Amino acid sequence: MTAYFIRRLLLIIPTFLGITVVVFVITRMVPGGPIERIIVQARQMQSSLGMASGAAEQRQPLSDDQIARLKAYYGFDKPVLVSYGQWLVKVLRGDLGTSTRYYDPVWRMIAERIPISLYFGILTLVVVYGVCIPLGIAKALRHKSGFDNTTSVVVFVGYAVPGWVIGVLLLTLLASVWEVFPLGGLTSDNFPDLTLGEQIVDILWHTVLPLTAYVAGSFAVMTMLMKNTLMDNLAADYVRTAVAKGLPFRRAVFRHALRNSLIPIATSFGNNVSVIVSGSFLIEKVFNINGMGLLGYESVVERDYPVVLGILVVSSLLFLVGNILSDLCVAVVDPRVRFE
Repeated sequence: MTAYFIRRLLLIIPTFLGITVVVFVITRMVPGGPIERIIVQARQMQSSLGMASGAAEQRQPLSDDQIARLKAYYGFDKPVLVSYGQWLVKVLRGDLGTSTRYYDPVWRMIAERIPISLYFGILTLVVVYGVCIPLGIAKALRHKSGFDNTTSVVVFVGYAVPGWVIGVLLLTLLASVWEVFPLGGLTSDNFPDLTLGEQIVDILWHTVLPLTAYVAGSFAVMTMLMKNTLMDNLAADYVRTAVAKGLPFRRAVFRHALRNSLIPIATSFGNNVSVIVSGSFLIEKVFNINGMGLLGYESVVERDYPVVLGILVVSSLLFLVGNILSDLCVAVVDPRVRFE
């Protein structure tokens, strides 16, 4: 098993190179990069000055020499693979570059947003796994009962409605109409003036609505996966044989069927690692939360390629490591698994 995981760790290198090469080439081919944005801004400034002076003549705002220097500054004057090699060397040194929009180091921008995404991501995982697994077990044991039918309606409504729509609805009702929760943000305006206990309460108060929107998306999938898998195992021959031999049904469920039912849950656990950090830009946009999701969305819209590539580095590495964690979780839950 050790040799298997060593091979998986080594496979991260070519996979990471493949992902970053493809995205890096796309960033060089897509129009509307930083140079085009500077030209557009210069042209708009020229138009406003021309209107103020009454002149109607339009000309190229930047000379060829200025454009060439901009290309050299942003690394667009070299072949794609050469530029990629230079970028990769900087990444290996811990330098993710500088934002072409804010002119701040990319790593510092990401480091400022990661704690927020980690906060909501970890809370989401705790709530989802802490509620969905017991709920799925209860639904499987009470199949077709009133409890099962009622919770199924709630679960499927949550699955059908996107999380950001639920966020808008919660903001409209609980923040705008009834003013129970704040309209957005993670802290209040007077947060620095509060005591430590009041600060904790304030953060939790701002967390309730966005956390509900985060949980809504994965809540239904995890609950129904737990229920259906457990029902399949309860109908299996080994469970019926154990009950027929005199084993109490409760012990047959929690000692035999439940462990096998957790295998699909364990398979998806590692993949959620990248989701913890990446977040959801729609939910962060709705609640005005400056997390990784919103940063990635804004960097794509503004063609801030260093930030896009920096976020790609972090998320792709976490996703690849998460796949290995999924295998580890499966091996822990199912002792029959032996990776060769």
